[in-house]
Amino acid sequence: GIDDKATEDFGRQCLLARRMVERGVRYVVANVGGQWDSHANVRDHEKVAATCDQPVAALLTDLKLRGLLDETLVVWGGEFGRTPTAQGAGRDHHPHGFTMWLAGGGAKGGLTYGTTDEFGFFAVEDRVHIHDLHATFLHALGMDHRRLTYQHQGRDYRLTDIHGTVKTELFA
Repeated sequence: GIDDKATEDFGRQCLLARRMVERGVRYVVANVGGQWDSHANVRDHEKVAATCDQPVAALLTDLKLRGLLDETLVVWGGEFGRTPTAQGAGRDHHPHGFTMWLAGGGAKGGLTYGTTDEFGFFAVEDRVHIHDLHATFLHALGMDHRRLTYQHQGRDYRLTDIHGTVKTELFA
């Protein structure tokens, strides 16, 4: 996607991410930017998707062809979803039911995990709390989130707070 004006920025980020993975960097972020945060006009998402669909597909293909996808977990998502109801021409932030996808790194392909209620307001089956998500990602990196505990002012803290269950069912 680096030879197309619409996909050039994210395409370069994906290329750089692949090069960093090749050199052993364990955690890389490629960011589409705040363009998804469209309270005013959800129709903008079509334009934003056009800037990243081809580059992320090329990244996955590139990692697979180089034998890196099996050991690289690719996570696509954000910190929240969007309400299923309108906010003018857009939608508001929504932490109670949202979508992420995983590829590579031992993740089961074609798996849909969890469901929301009929309106998409709340997760109702196979809920994954953010602490579970973080524990699962740390597990994929070969770390036990429970061993990252430290004491501060008499309380245990860790990256997943004092919670988090690894969702092993997401992996083959």
